[in-house]
Amino acid sequence: MVRQESPGGAGERARAAVVRDALGVGVAVGLSGFAFGVTAAGAGISVLQACVLSLLVFTGASQFALVGAVAAGGNPFTAAAGAFFLGTRNAFYGLRLSQLLALPKALRPFAAHWVIDETTAVALAQPDRRSARLGFTVTGLSLYLLWNLTTLLGALGAEALGDTSAWGLDAAGPAVFLALLAPMLKTATERAVAALALVLGLGLLPVLPAGLPVLVAALAAPAVLWLKGRRS
Repeated sequence: MVRQESPGGAGERARAAVVRDALGVGVAVGLSGFAFGVTAAGAGISVLQACVLSLLVFTGASQFALVGAVAAGGNPFTAAAGAFFLGTRNAFYGLRLSQLLALPKALRPFAAHWVIDETTAVALAQPDRRSARLGFTVTGLSLYLLWNLTTLLGALGAEALGDTSAWGLDAAGPAVFLALLAPMLKTATERAVAALALVLGLGLLPVLPAGLPVLVAALAAPAVLWLKGRRS
């Protein structure tokens, strides 16, 4: 006789799978906070400043872009502007997640701080609203806690080591930044934008002040989209 599985048991297993996947994403990405802490220290940013960035900004690509520009000798305001423009994609994620999660208005300002690539990906992968809320919450909480802890440990470790470039740790930031970016380049248009931005950024390094090539490279997106529109 085949034993029928109760709906409650199936639901529990489904929720456990969501938690497992969300924790996997949170831990895997959260560990890259070590690299951010090291990179920030190598750029001359204090441990306190690095920790405040992770606490208040909490978006890895923007944080790496900011400290990278500062490390290259760029103006802090220019670096902040580049990081801001890079982080504007989270606003578009928020528009989609606000409909999917339908959180109470009192919780939305707090949940907005966790609207990043990873939480959005986990939430959108779920079959229903309840699972999406669970995936978003577990991913956001685990990633936020671990990212901030590893930022602190990475910054303290780099400060204790002294010159991070002597250990080759100055390459950690760009490497992690590329690792975060690569999975996002899923379409030919996205890859074309990335390639043009790379050419603009590297090509303008010798002729523009530090920090400005990043801002000019941001023009790659509208340029590629304009060309695509002309062809279609």
